[in-house]
Amino acid sequence: MKSVVAGLVAGLSLLTLTGASMAQSLKIASPQRGSWEGAIPELGQQAGIFKKHGLELEILYTSGGGETLQTVISGAVDIGLSAGTAGTFGAFAKNAPIRIIGASSTGSQELFWYTKSSSPVQTMKEAHGKTIAYSTTGSSSQITALRFISEYGLKDAKAVATGDVSATITQVMSGQVDIGWSVAPFNLDPLRKGEIRLLAKGNEISRVAGQTIRLQIVNAQALATKKDLIKRYLAAYRETLDWMYSSPEAIERYVAFSGLPEASVKQMLAEFIPKTSLQIDRLSGVPESMQDAVQFKFLTEPLTEKQLADLVQIDALK
Repeated sequence: MKSVVAGLVAGLSLLTLTGASMAQSLKIASPQRGSWEGAIPELGQQAGIFKKHGLELEILYTSGGGETLQTVISGAVDIGLSAGTAGTFGAFAKNAPIRIIGASSTGSQELFWYTKSSSPVQTMKEAHGKTIAYSTTGSSSQITALRFISEYGLKDAKAVATGDVSATITQVMSGQVDIGWSVAPFNLDPLRKGEIRLLAKGNEISRVAGQTIRLQIVNAQALATKKDLIKRYLAAYRETLDWMYSSPEAIERYVAFSGLPEASVKQMLAEFIPKTSLQIDRLSGVPESMQDAVQFKFLTEPLTEKQLADLVQIDALK
């Protein structure tokens, strides 16, 4: 009997090892470590969802969508999460080896801009002559900051790159930058405490509210050689997203991973990031995004229909 039990244990152990060895690896770049959107691969991996689809993710965290874009272009990673739409259009027009495999965020509701509570500026429309932060060149926060300046006619206002949310709030509080950028749930705690004042959400501007502002992109060579893995990645991503918006366990795991207060996380879900904003299966507001890319000099002219058909591979991967 002991030998039978020992044999079963050995067999189960072998099956476990075999299953683990069968998992195939994908390298992912994700901006803003600890963000809700950027945590989808991490939490899905923790919950075993990507493993169920035969995948093991190697996750690299960047300081913003612009850095993510460059990491994918270089081939250092296979997939980039949350790359800015205008930056992606511009890079593709310059023959960068990238393709779009999904939306990442639509509506810009989670982005917000703020000042110190002692600042006289009460709304973004009053930000004449102020420095307005964004993360990195080519990011969604850069386009939104530029759109604020353009839409509100902010005289002598200047958009400046400040890096990630932690570096940005340091610069705001020390007076190096007038208006900071953030993404919920980061900095909701100082907002509740009255240490900073909310000036605007990204979706305050109607044309931005209707756009897919961040994308999931893939290195073109990775798409050619790992198409099946990428299909499995997208399936696991969708499953993870469903789990994150339905399971208390997901919230617990996210609080532990991010180190953010649970109250901020609950406020984020209630006020900033509905599940619909993180859908991946369609791009919205492409003509408007193209116009922004041209206006802010990411493109010299709009992409053609043929170029868009080559760039956007969402339907081919469903």
